[in-house]
Amino acid sequence: MDRRKFIQNIAPGVTLLSVKPHAVFCNEQDTCSAQFKNNQHNYNLDIPQVQIGDDIAIADTEYGKVKGYVMRGIYTFLGIPYAADTSGKNRFMPPHKRESWAGIRPAVFYANSSPQDVYSRASTSYDMFVDHWNYDELSEDCLALNIWTPSLSDDKKRPVIVWLHGGGFSRGNGIEQDGYNGENITRYGDVVYCSINHRLNVFGFSDLSGVGGEKYRDSGNVGLLDIVAALQWIHDNIANFGGDPGNVTIIGQSGGGAKVCMLATMPAVKHLAHKAVSLSGSATSANNQDYSRELGRYILKEANLSPRNIDRLQDMPWADYLKIAQQAYSRMEKEKGPLGMPRCGFAPVADNVHLPAGEFFQDRNAPDVPIIFCTTFHEWNPGRTDSALEQISLSGVAERIKQRYGDRSDVIVEAYARNFPEAKPVEILNLINSNRLSVVEAAKLKLAQNSPVYMAWFGWCPPLFDGRMRAFHCLDISFWFLNTDLMLTHTGGGVRPRALSYRMADALLNFARTGNPNCISLPMWPRYTEQNGETMILNDNCEVKNDPDRAARSTLMP
Repeated sequence: MDRRKFIQNIAPGVTLLSVKPHAVFCNEQDTCSAQFKNNQHNYNLDIPQVQIGDDIAIADTEYGKVKGYVMRGIYTFLGIPYAADTSGKNRFMPPHKRESWAGIRPAVFYANSSPQDVYSRASTSYDMFVDHWNYDELSEDCLALNIWTPSLSDDKKRPVIVWLHGGGFSRGNGIEQDGYNGENITRYGDVVYCSINHRLNVFGFSDLSGVGGEKYRDSGNVGLLDIVAALQWIHDNIANFGGDPGNVTIIGQSGGGAKVCMLATMPAVKHLAHKAVSLSGSATSANNQDYSRELGRYILKEANLSPRNIDRLQDMPWADYLKIAQQAYSRMEKEKGPLGMPRCGFAPVADNVHLPAGEFFQDRNAPDVPIIFCTTFHEWNPGRTDSALEQISLSGVAERIKQRYGDRSDVIVEAYARNFPEAKPVEILNLINSNRLSVVEAAKLKLAQNSPVYMAWFGWCPPLFDGRMRAFHCLDISFWFLNTDLMLTHTGGGVRPRALSYRMADALLNFARTGNPNCISLPMWPRYTEQNGETMILNDNCEVKNDPDRAARSTLMP
């Protein structure tokens, strides 16, 4: 699934756009408290910004040496392979170790994204580094990660933050938005930041175990196993980049948030991830395997193959397999009826080996990690490009949601209007469409482990599109990583979003260090409980409220 379908089912990269210090760093006029301010002015913007050479930014990995570059004092390594090419005999298989390379491998641009004639955009291309072409190459040789770190040689053990991209389970890559860039949070927080590419859609989640037997037993979850392999690589190698393998925080948004929840219930991750942050995309169960295996049978039928010659699926060009699998999905959807969670096409599978067949977080062998859940007020906001919706009435809102909620529509709208008396009708529509039922359910299940759970709700609205963008899906990403002046088309830039960004970054960094987000920049952030629903509201003025939408949200349930 892509990002939009995923969230509905669960209810040209530059680092600086200005040379002025306040484009990245907090200054005296900013209202942020800048808990880590000792790190913020440690780079002189008047000297050369980039360093690259024969003896600069070289690090060891288990496969061989890599050479990156230094950008404004931050060591940057892009497109480092963590596993082998997944094409051919490795298609549908769990990730394998990669063969070592001789010499020093350049790591200066992002790797291929999971499955055009263009100039080379490979991570080993110095032309790509100099000319900065777009990163749109696709191939099955996509298992790579990116690393930003303040130092390679000071023997520090820094907290490691690992970013998992969105796009549901079918789209995206580790750098699809400029807001994913790790330079600013790395410098400010003195941490190591990584982002990951892994197999997606039909290449990551085609469950052929029902038709292919033992060889294909893991095929429905190899995209998730890629992330586990990346975390294992980080565990084994990150000390060479100044990171602490014993202190790793996984954080993801949308589909990445669901991946976080899945990883946090996998026994294989127990010693590889130590904290978790799930943004705008939680999950409480995986794809039903009866369904996923039926989809595998449709794939074989669409390809005119039998179990006897199923291996031919590994030999065909990836574009051909993508087309066949997508056609199989469409045929099955047509013949079996509309699909919805937990039947959601190509997505992780509840095989009871890697992922439980029941609800998440219940297995005593699952990682018992602190977690932050955060969603935005207006995840899906149709009003951004439709100014007419600004004039919608409450009765119009009820009419728009009637197909989903039927006769309860009027009651639901009235409840949300009472709960949020200052909200315009179009905002009531957004709040209903972006309701918190799923994330509250995920938090409730996680509480069974007795590990700390924290809840946030992001309500900051940018001034763009005449103020109609509101707190939309993906907006908060750049705030967590101090990239609000980089994602100008999300935030508008300037001191107002930057101030909130520092508060959120302080909380994330404290959480990465200690498992507790409390910091001097925010009010006291209590642990979440089912009884009180303690929730940190992230906005120009941050405050804690007890389950702020409970009364309205309760009307959504039949």
